[in-house]
Amino acid sequence: MTHIARSLASALGAIVLIAACQHLPVPGEPPTACPACPVCPKCPPAVVPAPREARFEAVEFSALPGWQTAALASSLQAFASGCGRIAPSHALERACDAATALPAQDESAARRFFETEFAAFSIVAPDGTVEGLITGYYEPVLTGSRTRGAMHRYPVYGVPDDLVVVELAGQYPDLRGMRLRGRLEGRRLLPYWSRAEIDGGRPEFTAPVLAWLADPVELFFLQIQGSGQIRLDSGERMRVGYADQNGHPYRSLGRHLVARGELKLEQASMQGIKAWALANPARLQEALNVNASYVFFREIAPEGDPVGALGVPLTPGYSIAVDPRFVPLGAPVFLGTTYPLSTRPLERLMLAHDTGGAIRGAVRADFFWGSGDDAGTQAGRMRQQGRLWLLWPRGVALPK
Repeated sequence: MTHIARSLASALGAIVLIAACQHLPVPGEPPTACPACPVCPKCPPAVVPAPREARFEAVEFSALPGWQTAALASSLQAFASGCGRIAPSHALERACDAATALPAQDESAARRFFETEFAAFSIVAPDGTVEGLITGYYEPVLTGSRTRGAMHRYPVYGVPDDLVVVELAGQYPDLRGMRLRGRLEGRRLLPYWSRAEIDGGRPEFTAPVLAWLADPVELFFLQIQGSGQIRLDSGERMRVGYADQNGHPYRSLGRHLVARGELKLEQASMQGIKAWALANPARLQEALNVNASYVFFREIAPEGDPVGALGVPLTPGYSIAVDPRFVPLGAPVFLGTTYPLSTRPLERLMLAHDTGGAIRGAVRADFFWGSGDDAGTQAGRMRQQGRLWLLWPRGVALPK
């Protein structure tokens, strides 16, 4: 579920257009304006990659809010679950070896492990801020069918055969972690079809259909969450997970509706957006098209929890999605925030198991609540400030 999974950042959308102009910046040279060219009707401004130099300031464990009373055995279990995806030369290898030898659900052993193997560091964003946005996500459980019918008319698409993915880091190191997505027209690489073009029935767009849903809003939020379960009319249950994305930048539908005066800021939750959609069916598709990003899925095993970007099942209440430019996948991250719509502290040692296209920034996290309606209620309401502390192996160089 790379929530990423869920979509790419707005900078990548500009990169798509710049690549169409065949004018990517030269490494080591200052960016220049894109020259006029036949592909771009209006040439976009040059993209300057976002600064990645977050600071990690050493602190004592006692400085972490709630650390002394935090239950750590479940955090240790979640950490160990990701160790199978840690390479032998990885900075977390030694800690993984120690974790797998510890008894399960032993609080004192878990505390000794984390305080002995790791040091704590406050994560400071490149602009100097220590607080950032904490949101929530979940795995929806929807109803659908493998065949189209009068009730089930909205397709869950697999990856189109003509979607081209280009790795940029080899030639442009400053774009590490970014991929260019598009389609070929002759010898030209053009931006891939947008949501409006795909949902509008663009004849050139073809992709396998994994399932059909009854509600376009549920399909939209399935794409944002990055994975989901579908109860089929046959009685079986299938699970779909993020496979790829069309390369267009993610735009928040909630923010758009607030900016248009359709919703108040406190109403811009998943529940508020669904209520607006129910009341405005004639205007729904136009609103959905504001987010040109479109996610494609693959069918995955229905058992267990959904799998995150690290390649291991997510642990409800203990897995978060992070920006991997700043926080390495697999690392423990202490979270200090509050429960949704509450002042009650939510202070817990989490694990960086996932990523997401809308999860951009050093102090930014998406909290995985689990599957089903109750998890969706919590996730849909979660949008508050919080702090993050990275736990990193003692004596090992900090991530760059």
